Amino acid sequence: MSIPIYLDSHATTFVEPRVLEEMLPYFGEQSGNPSSPEHYHGAAARAAVDRARQTIADCLGCIEARDILFTAGATEANNLALIGSWRASSGQKQHFITTAIEHPSVLATLDYLAAQGAQVTRVGVDAWGRVNPDALRQALRPDTFMVSVMAANNEIGTLQPLAEIGQLCREAGVLFHCDAAQAVGHEALEVEALQVDFLSFSAHKFYGPKGVGALYRRGTEPTIPLQPILFGGGQEMGLRSGTLNVPGIVGMAAALRIARDEMEQENRRLDKLAAAIFARLQQAFPAIRRNGSPQHRLARNLSLTLPGVEAAALIQLLKDRVSFSAGSACATAKPEPSHVLKAIGLSDEECYQTIRLGLGRAVQDAGVAEMLCAGIAAAPVFLD
Repeated sequence: MSIPIYLDSHATTFVEPRVLEEMLPYFGEQSGNPSSPEHYHGAAARAAVDRARQTIADCLGCIEARDILFTAGATEANNLALIGSWRASSGQKQHFITTAIEHPSVLATLDYLAAQGAQVTRVGVDAWGRVNPDALRQALRPDTFMVSVMAANNEIGTLQPLAEIGQLCREAGVLFHCDAAQAVGHEALEVEALQVDFLSFSAHKFYGPKGVGALYRRGTEPTIPLQPILFGGGQEMGLRSGTLNVPGIVGMAAALRIARDEMEQENRRLDKLAAAIFARLQQAFPAIRRNGSPQHRLARNLSLTLPGVEAAALIQLLKDRVSFSAGSACATAKPEPSHVLKAIGLSDEECYQTIRLGLGRAVQDAGVAEMLCAGIAAAPVFLD
């Protein structure tokens, strides 16, 4: 059986062969511990980590390489930014502002902080999934500590007005955290220009390895206080304990460098590809609707509501030919409608009739649209 076509790049991406090539030495002859720099192998590992940190900092427009803190991924980075900064502030300000469509690693962390005494305001979004900076401004209070808004939504691909939000937060003297897991490596992000204080991301979203990510923390004076949430040897600048994942860190830097260099060309290709796939599906099934902002969106995203078609059934029907996701992620044994799709106005029924296609480097033409058309037409739940 041939391997199905992969259309789930929002969930994860494959490791780019050029990235793997740079990682391989650090699984073998260069597999030293960077916390043991007194000998050859440790020093080589430390040098590799330092080079990777500088590369990532350069790609994101950081002032200092030390502004990059390595983590196990964006989930840990989000937790560290939200919990670590609030603990370090001794809870002097109690109020957090976020949006209704954030990733669970932000929303669940804020729920945890609320149980510790924080207060959280969730601001709504428009029908395209975009937050209005004026709504954030109106939600500000004298005791607001932080605003947390994602760069790009993981379901509908909508991009948020980060520069406006950053300016708003800086003028108000409020910290700005951005979960950029879906945007880093795919959109040009300059942390200084965006005026973000914290930015979280994961390597596996841009053709790097799984299990490694980072948190950008603005290091210019005054330095933002931060307390660790993992305890032990304090290997990562005293803010994150645990032996550094050297191959992963090297791979993340390589993947981000390649993504930056090829971003403009790849986004043009993906934008045309997404438009072609949607046009073919719409031709066959005019009732199909595309979710998310038409202008402010990730080029690789197609969130599609298929009236009369159960997304889960379609995924099973096509699983031997195409891999993709439902619009409502199932995180429990009793799946709930997607909070993102609900926030943009979809009914429960429409949520369960929504699929998410994440295009990537493995998809080179729109031929996959024919497979999707055949699957939709064959789905027993399809309504003419």
